[in-house]
Amino acid sequence: MQTGKELIPHLFRTEYSKITAVLTKLFGFEHVEVAEDIASDTFLLAAETWGIKGLPDNPVAWLYAVAKNRAKDYLKHDKIFSDKVTPGLQNAHNGLYEINIDLSPKNITDSQLQMMFAICHPAIPAEAQIGLSLRILCGFSIEEIADAFLSNKETINKRLFRAKEKLRKEKVKLEFPAPGEIDKRLETVLTTLYLLFNEGYYSVSQNTTLRKDLCLEAMRLNLLLVENEQTNMPKVKALLALMCFHASRFEARTKQNGELIAYNDQDTALWDDELIQQGKLYLNLAAEGTEISKYHLEAAIAHWHTDKADTTEKWQNILQLYNRLLLIEYSPAAALNRTYALAKADGKAIAIPEAEKLKLEKNHLYFSLLGYLYTDVDNEIAISHLKTALKLAKSKSDKTTIQKSIFKILQGSNNRKNLRSNYVRKA
Repeated sequence: MQTGKELIPHLFRTEYSKITAVLTKLFGFEHVEVAEDIASDTFLLAAETWGIKGLPDNPVAWLYAVAKNRAKDYLKHDKIFSDKVTPGLQNAHNGLYEINIDLSPKNITDSQLQMMFAICHPAIPAEAQIGLSLRILCGFSIEEIADAFLSNKETINKRLFRAKEKLRKEKVKLEFPAPGEIDKRLETVLTTLYLLFNEGYYSVSQNTTLRKDLCLEAMRLNLLLVENEQTNMPKVKALLALMCFHASRFEARTKQNGELIAYNDQDTALWDDELIQQGKLYLNLAAEGTEISKYHLEAAIAHWHTDKADTTEKWQNILQLYNRLLLIEYSPAAALNRTYALAKADGKAIAIPEAEKLKLEKNHLYFSLLGYLYTDVDNEIAISHLKTALKLAKSKSDKTTIQKSIFKILQGSNNRKNLRSNYVRKA
């Protein structure tokens, strides 16, 4: 039987954000810290009470009831709230005033969506949007956010405080944008979810559980957009398809120690077929209309990567999709990936000059790619590039991967020397 100590961390991740979003919608974004404090106090009381009395019959309902009571107490007894906030929330009923705190499923979902638009505001930098999303929408602790960004608690607290202050100055409200503005504002929301997913999928953090949770939270928030009529647009479904395809290979991408496994070396038996099918479903649904967004193209590329066959046709298709993607939105990562696809489709000899034109001199992935392209073409140049990549790499996982590539080339060279030596002796 599950104990309170085991259940509370899970409930904090799933319910903290819901309580915070509903209360922030009620109080106004300028009082978001009060909403966060009430949600946190609710879980502290749960930890104390459930440890003594055991789990209630319905833990979620218990949390909501406590959160409601604490919010009402705050509204009644805090002077600023009782003078300025409470009067606007009261509804006359039989001559009495009652404050309605709506924790119904619909209001929870609406509040989270509205919070998403509030947090993903162009007035604050992308890093702050991700941080606030992790804290307020996903229920991540400050320690977890610091781990994800390879930072410390003090830096993260300051970053979140500055972001909240900026949103207060902008007088941001928890509400859906006007119909004519949804598409424009949605771009920022999708960018934040895309970055949030990437923070997990390509994270330099060694915390494998945390990395996976980041991806799952991005997918959960994306699904809220898909399930809402106002935001269920083709590009939203395309982004969810992209996440499904990438997440399907999550278990095959790293070893237990966090070391990355190259795509060609992944155990395809570990790929999640159910997620691949989900991705196909959302990609087909995303085909409605005429818009082709970067998410459509990246999802199609990710779909081809779930094809287990290593064929020229596969890499030609991926190459053409990268060509279209770079026309829509250039990025160094896409340019590097396009060059790798070119090597797979047309050979290393054609890809090398294309790679050298990129000149991404501060990017360790650029030199890793050059190391791969020159391997077995000119191993001395390959090792030189890999040594440069090693100097530029920051994460332990990347450094280990590069060192193994260097060792593999050296080992291959030694084996060839031994073979030549044996041949000469026999002759």
